[in-house]
Amino acid sequence: MCGIYLTNIPYEEDLVRNKLETISFRGPDYTGIEKINKLTLGHLRLSILDLDSRSHQPMVHENLHIVFNGEIYNYKDIKKELLAKGHNFNTESDTEVLLIGYKEWGESILQKINGMFAFCIYNTSTNTIFSARDRLGVKPFYYYWKDGQFEICSQIRPLLNDKSINEEAISMFLDCKFIPSPYTIVNNVNKLPPGCFMKIDLNTNKFEIKEYWNLDYVKIRNITYEKAKQELHDLLIDCVKIRLQSDVPIGSFLSGGIDSALVSSIAAKVSETPINTFSIGFDNPKYDESKIAEQYAKIMGSKHKTTICSSDDILKLIPKLVEVYDEPFADSSALPSLLLNSVTKEYVTVALSGDGGDESFIGYHHFNSLVKNESIMNIPYGIRKFLSKPILLNLFRLNTHRVRNALNTKTKNDFIENIFSRKGYLLNEKKQDYMKHYQGYKKWSSNFLQKAADLNIKLWLENDSNAKVDRASMAYSVEVRSPFMDYRVIEFARSLPMSFRYEKGRQKKILRDILKEYIPEEIFNQPKKGFAVPIGGWMRNELKEEFLSALNDDFLNKVPNLNVNKFKTILNEHMTEKDDHTENIWKLYVLSKWYKEFGFR
Repeated sequence: MCGIYLTNIPYEEDLVRNKLETISFRGPDYTGIEKINKLTLGHLRLSILDLDSRSHQPMVHENLHIVFNGEIYNYKDIKKELLAKGHNFNTESDTEVLLIGYKEWGESILQKINGMFAFCIYNTSTNTIFSARDRLGVKPFYYYWKDGQFEICSQIRPLLNDKSINEEAISMFLDCKFIPSPYTIVNNVNKLPPGCFMKIDLNTNKFEIKEYWNLDYVKIRNITYEKAKQELHDLLIDCVKIRLQSDVPIGSFLSGGIDSALVSSIAAKVSETPINTFSIGFDNPKYDESKIAEQYAKIMGSKHKTTICSSDDILKLIPKLVEVYDEPFADSSALPSLLLNSVTKEYVTVALSGDGGDESFIGYHHFNSLVKNESIMNIPYGIRKFLSKPILLNLFRLNTHRVRNALNTKTKNDFIENIFSRKGYLLNEKKQDYMKHYQGYKKWSSNFLQKAADLNIKLWLENDSNAKVDRASMAYSVEVRSPFMDYRVIEFARSLPMSFRYEKGRQKKILRDILKEYIPEEIFNQPKKGFAVPIGGWMRNELKEEFLSALNDDFLNKVPNLNVNKFKTILNEHMTEKDDHTENIWKLYVLSKWYKEFGFR
């Protein structure tokens, strides 16, 4: 887990070093800079495999130079294949395997590797650059391109000098609390989409982007439930095993949920020594799952560490949130994620997590909402529109937000998109251009739940969950690995009948039945509280003056496309406890902090 940098702009080495210093938390063990021809390659190393200096980057093999961020989990198998072909190796790192693998197979190496990655390889013989990002966008990849000049980096901060703000991106952020790829907060800087590679020809100063992996049309397997459960269990064991490869201490995050419990249980079983597990607890019992996690830990025999945090502990992390997330990011669970990683770093450098399980195995609350509303959505829209009249809603006692939303939403696809998009709620003018990049979910499956799960994977997983985990972990130089993010698990889950994953409201059915082999069901079958923090209450109490000061007229009037009057109304409703507008207020607060941090005043 590291930070990469590459540019053809003729910066002095000291300036490049200063740029890398702004994100040095990504790789505190070594900073490498190489100038070759008209390029500058930079790398920040967090040493995980082969701690020797021979594995520092940029790494060179014959005519190839690489900077690489991530882990190739199946590198040992690929190395055996390359040794059989006569290649020699000087290190024990996965970086060298990736580099020599590219030498042997070219861009086809992407079909062979299983991992999380963002890398650039410069070929001095052809004067070309080959870059790629992993299938699910676990690792970040930003690039600036203008008139043949470019910069590539793991984070956007080193690319921000003299850049203008992207006003369209501000509207996207206010709509969905993150900025979806390929967009970024500034003009001329983009994210390379997951499952894509980019080729730059320095001879012609042109580049192209191509897709090498994506979700595909769902083909349901003819398989029994017991057979599917066994195959999934075996696959998850392999996914955990290959993520336990490390030359530094490794542990596992453990909440009260199904996913982290299963990952940690498998890790505890296959590990030769007791594993380290880590949980965050809250002094507010409404949000605390630490007691359940401690029960899990006792059963699996892990060395467990629970950190109970107060609101003050969380609030102190707001400056850190703005510092390390680079772009405006308004998922408030980033705050406890930062705290969890700060504690974890005291004991280990690598941690397993359960991220990605909800998407594939239908775990989020909004999936239940879809099921409850599907029968309503099956009614022709004209009839639903008629039934949405208040007098009829009150007559039939249907006047709830959930029912009103279903009656007024034109199509099932719109209903799914409403989960992730506020459809311009805070804006003067609706701007939904970003959704055009995520329309594949409409064609991959006809199943209502699978469609929502696919949009969850393509839109939310990359831009929210993965961004949250990457920045929160790298802020403290921790590498997080999630077995559920293995593309084999994603593909396997989509091939199963929906009833194997979701049946009569029983979410993650197949995962629960596997977990029963490790932990008694009565222990893990408790209500999930999520990884939330009581920000709404803080806004009205201990942070009231802070929020009102940050969200002043001067700031609000600078936000492009913001409906200021509407926002002031919801702010007042929230502060007087007439309604809960936590999410929308938090978005504007985070944006105000970002403006101040990055000098966009």
